[in-house]
Amino acid sequence: MGICLSTGNQCSCNGGANGERISGSCLGIRVSGRIERKRTFSDHTFSIQHLNSIPNRLVYNGKTRNSCIFTQQGRKGINQDAMVVWEDFISDGAIFCGVFDGHGPHGHVVARKVRDVLPRKLESSWESSQLKHNRSDRTSCFRWSQKNSADGERHDMDGSQEDKSSSLWRKAFLKSYKAMDKELKSHPKVDCFCSGCTAVTLVKQGSDLFVGSIGDSRAILGSKDSSDSPVATQLTVDLKPDLPREAERIKKCKGRVFALQDEPEVPRVWLPFDNAPGLAMARAFGDFCLKDYGVISIPEFSHRVLTDNDLFVVLASDGVWDVLSNQEVVEIVHSAPTRSSAARMVVDSAAREWKLKYPTSKMDDCAVVCLFLDGKMDSNSENEERSLATLQMDEMDNTENSDEEQRLEPSLQRNNTVRSSEEKEQIGGRCSQSEENGESICAKDENWLGLEGVTRVNSLIQLPRFSCTKNIVEEGCNGG
Repeated sequence: MGICLSTGNQCSCNGGANGERISGSCLGIRVSGRIERKRTFSDHTFSIQHLNSIPNRLVYNGKTRNSCIFTQQGRKGINQDAMVVWEDFISDGAIFCGVFDGHGPHGHVVARKVRDVLPRKLESSWESSQLKHNRSDRTSCFRWSQKNSADGERHDMDGSQEDKSSSLWRKAFLKSYKAMDKELKSHPKVDCFCSGCTAVTLVKQGSDLFVGSIGDSRAILGSKDSSDSPVATQLTVDLKPDLPREAERIKKCKGRVFALQDEPEVPRVWLPFDNAPGLAMARAFGDFCLKDYGVISIPEFSHRVLTDNDLFVVLASDGVWDVLSNQEVVEIVHSAPTRSSAARMVVDSAAREWKLKYPTSKMDDCAVVCLFLDGKMDSNSENEERSLATLQMDEMDNTENSDEEQRLEPSLQRNNTVRSSEEKEQIGGRCSQSEENGESICAKDENWLGLEGVTRVNSLIQLPRFSCTKNIVEEGCNGG
């Protein structure tokens, strides 16, 4: 697919509504020779209002039976982070957790869209894979059990069930992430041409932990060692453009990877024919201006079997990991006075570190999910948590409604994560004309490049003025 870049931020994809169908019912796990049947949710009929009424699903600051979550807006404008915990997700006892960090002018809309839709797509993909597996495996398992009735051989078959479960979840994660990106591309109200989001998601099912991630949001595991001291294990890889395998793929697709001279620690992805947009991650939902140049939405998948020494899992956006180490986060959660306050303590600690380490920079948004693996939460401060969650829900609902009904033109103000505030004066006064409301932001110099408008360490800027030269028009702009 070719790309013709212009001054506007309208998505070049004009596809209709996503044609994927989520099955109304499919088969679950076989229990005692009986096949449990479970309904799923349709993308076409399941509204946001219904989502908010689902029991054991939390997307705002608060706690559940097994977890606590907290997010805090940084100093860069609207909070572009989103999070979700969904207990009793596929079946009783299964839990879905996710943190999504938006970037670009409409990153907050993308992050919330992914937060709401991706779990349902994952559920549908898993049930579809489970149904196919049951149908294909039912006859072969029956024949195998007749020929191999010895206890030892039966034990070997049971042992392979772990690999089968991991394979099913891998397929479900890959399929759902692909379907999610496809829906964003064709969505008529969500502009993802130069906006997107990361995702770190997990499903806990019994003692199994299945993790899928794209971008630089991260998941870690807190465990205890032989002396009962907390230790951290990183569960995901920060998929940055300078990772050898990521850089090789991007360069093969004609994309470019390099860091700005005054930001040498932040490698970015650039278009082959212009110094823009400068995406600081190699994989993301959305960002369709770069999808032909090496940026993908295929998740990294991993499976871990939990032990009695494993205590909790922490998912967080890079606003936390930019200033806190894995071990520091584990120690904060482990030492929290109450489990329901653990996520908030991590965010508060990150905020303090931002002020200490980068006093002249704007703090990034932070979102944290703490999932306690023993399923125990403290009962005190429940009213306080509910009150906080209610206030946060009202505030974010108002924001979401305004975002969906009115697509406001984003500001081109330069918001940096690890830059001094004095640098803003170097690019102040750019000029951009809004097509919707006629407002303009004036500049001293109209001919500015995309690399001058980088908004945050993990962000994709609103694409500035591009001109399709003759070669670019012939090679890219006439593409489908």
